[in-house]
Amino acid sequence: MLEGNDHAFRLLVEKYRNDVFRTVFAVLRDEKEAEDAAQEVFMKIYTSLSRYENQGFKTWITRIAVNHAIDTKRKTARRREDIIEAIEQQAFGTSKDSIENELFDNDRRKQVRDKLDELPDNYRDVIYGFYIAEKSYQQMADEQNVQIKTIETKLYRRGIG
Repeated sequence: MLEGNDHAFRLLVEKYRNDVFRTVFAVLRDEKEAEDAAQEVFMKIYTSLSRYENQGFKTWITRIAVNHAIDTKRKTARRREDIIEAIEQQAFGTSKDSIENELFDNDRRKQVRDKLDELPDNYRDVIYGFYIAEKSYQQMADEQNVQIKTIETKLYRRGIG
């Protein structure tokens, strides 16, 4: 179809860029991540054009976008888990006095994770960012494109700030 024709591919990107962005944003709910993911989707589309079978082009690229966004979200969640585990290891240490202490620590970690998972996304992101990723109010406000007061309010409302 468009193999080897860079101009035609540029036209394709212009035509579908908003659709792809909206699709990945609907899954990721983060503008910066969605922008990066949309670019990656177009790279996947470009490298997959030879496998396109002329059966609804928009449906085909939407499926690629959704799958990529879901993969991206999973990777982000895994990275978050890895960071939490590393911080837990630092906080609770690796040398245990007894099996009882180890069980107690594991239970406490699970409780913290469960409580964090119960929070709505916008509060979870702020609490995770401030307490686990050790980001400043300003850094989180910039990332979320909100005022610092919004970050402070989210921490205060959760009874943590």
